[in-house]
Amino acid sequence: MSIQNITVALIGNPNTGKTSVFNQLTGLNQQVGNYPGITVEKKLGFSKLPNNIKANILDLPGTYSLNASSIDENVVIELLLNKNDKLYPDVAVVVTDVENLKRNLLLFTQIKDLEIPTILVINMTDRMKPKGITLDIPYLEEQLKTKIVLVSTRKGIGIEELKKQIVEYKSLSTEPCLNASVIDVEYFDKLRKAFPNQLLYKLWLVITQDVNFLNLDRNEIRSSFTKSHSDLKRLQQKETIKRYQFINETLKIGQKIDTANATDLRSKLDKVLTHKIFGYAIFFGILLLIFQSIFDWSSVPMEFIDQTFADLAAYAKNQLPPGEFTNLISEGIIPGIGGIVIFIPQIAFLFLFISVLEESGYMSRVVFLMDKIMRRYGLSGKSVVPLISGTACAIPAIMSARNIENWKERLITMLVTPFITCSARLPVYAIIIALIIPEKRLLGLFSLQGATLMILYLLGFGMAIFSAFILNKSLKLKTKSYFVVEMPNYKLPLFKNVAINVIEKTKAFVFGAGKIILALSVILWFLGSHGPKKDFVKAESIVLEKAKIEKQTDANYIADEISSYKLEHSYIGIIGKSIEPIIRPLGYDWKIGIAVVSSFAAREVFVGTLATIYSVGSHNSEETTIKNRMEAEVYPDGKKVFNFATGVSLLLFYAFAMQCISTLAIVKKETNSWKWPLIQLVFMSGFAYITALIAFQVLK
Repeated sequence: MSIQNITVALIGNPNTGKTSVFNQLTGLNQQVGNYPGITVEKKLGFSKLPNNIKANILDLPGTYSLNASSIDENVVIELLLNKNDKLYPDVAVVVTDVENLKRNLLLFTQIKDLEIPTILVINMTDRMKPKGITLDIPYLEEQLKTKIVLVSTRKGIGIEELKKQIVEYKSLSTEPCLNASVIDVEYFDKLRKAFPNQLLYKLWLVITQDVNFLNLDRNEIRSSFTKSHSDLKRLQQKETIKRYQFINETLKIGQKIDTANATDLRSKLDKVLTHKIFGYAIFFGILLLIFQSIFDWSSVPMEFIDQTFADLAAYAKNQLPPGEFTNLISEGIIPGIGGIVIFIPQIAFLFLFISVLEESGYMSRVVFLMDKIMRRYGLSGKSVVPLISGTACAIPAIMSARNIENWKERLITMLVTPFITCSARLPVYAIIIALIIPEKRLLGLFSLQGATLMILYLLGFGMAIFSAFILNKSLKLKTKSYFVVEMPNYKLPLFKNVAINVIEKTKAFVFGAGKIILALSVILWFLGSHGPKKDFVKAESIVLEKAKIEKQTDANYIADEISSYKLEHSYIGIIGKSIEPIIRPLGYDWKIGIAVVSSFAAREVFVGTLATIYSVGSHNSEETTIKNRMEAEVYPDGKKVFNFATGVSLLLFYAFAMQCISTLAIVKKETNSWKWPLIQLVFMSGFAYITALIAFQVLK
């Protein structure tokens, strides 16, 4: 490949700051997680290097070695063995953590055996002095046969030097650090003679891994050099020991650690944060703080946004010339988009807290803390990563289950993750809670609304655990697994990384949902503004005749009755009325039914749909904001549509229902079968319906 377009692969163990280096090189916004499993597939960025050279920067999943034990680790091996892949790297940049250099270098020595030009990045060097670490860089470069770049992404140190070394990648040695074939000289000599034109270590990986990119018959290699599974594992262990012997000898001279200068704050914090009693109490307290802030801190900006969109709709209605286009803008698009933009403050605060917990290193402690609980229900501590990620979105959360080696645990995790309350549910919860739960405080401190939101999150988590227990007993898959989790160092969250994560996640939510809502708003407005029958066309004369009989002269009342009559006999009214018998036992009218059905595209569409429908159906100038419109909605007998029983029914329905077609699609992709997503759809939706039905019938 031309030097004008270099392909660079960033490789490293989890928690080495690899994705932070990716951010520094590319300037792209990429989530930086401080626990294993955040990067679960290849991610590509672009960087301008010195001398006007461009580079494709590839951020690969974190892996501990080339002896893959999970799907995301396989991604790395498949790329490095396939020279025909368009993203095959010209140069590999192995990112290591200065405090875990010994363990990180195992992967580095394996990459060197593939004879790819390799640069060693030692990251987090700002921690060398506090930890009493000194490095002999010239000696390490000589022994490791590479160029070393000291980097601190926290302080922005070393990135320019790294770019310079990438440009000069052709001068890098491709010689391996050690001769790993000495673990079985006779076996590897025969292998080398049988395939003289192939790289020996690549042949070894083809034999031991489930890959084949050498244009050779894998069965031919294995039949000629067959070994039992136990023998191959024994050789892999001998290889690992050999590599660590080399690494230990190298670091004995190249790295000095003065333990007298190292602080022991981490172990003291771990004793408290992972304590069998205090650990759970602290985690519960953090959750309570998060959900209190979502309601308390976001109330002012939400009210401002809500009123702004109401004023904008009124302004468009008054300033634009009367007609279909003006009605589309004022009654369809603006209320629909306003129905999602209003929740930006709450979603931003949610992502803010999650980002801080990830960046600080606390999330790994939560994973460790929850392992004992998870294991009772057929999951592992690693399942906490997808479950917590699910509070943002179920799709990347399900994908992050790839770092769970055990197939049964991985399958169960994917199936139960959609029960976790994602950010798409937050708009539904927020508006319904605001309508049915008073703004009171418990003990003068805790918001009743915030506590309700926390209960809904815990309810989703509890249902996920219960479902996992049922699946663990039901699935006849005999598997055995061991839980190992790395505890990264505590650190103050980087403002830049937190800000990037909050902005990008919020932007993805708004624009992702916005596209759907905009399209649905136009469709819903059309269906609500047009009808097939004479009742719709003659709505005005029918209502005026009725008003005349009832001697009703209030102009606003008549105008509102005309709009309501038209809406009821419009296309959307006919659809809604046809499904009303199914949803009426849950306490929903046909308008709510339309919102429930349309929100299958995305849960957050529920609020935007109702905003659009109520905009078409209301002419009362006092009913300006979305909340006001929903609060004022009544049945013909004067009873509120959104009463306590209906509100609780809706909250429970959305807590349990599979209202997301994208989630079903990703489960199909990850399991390579329609069986599991269909089971999800039927079970979750059926359970949600029954729960909502019982709740409404009891509370009404």
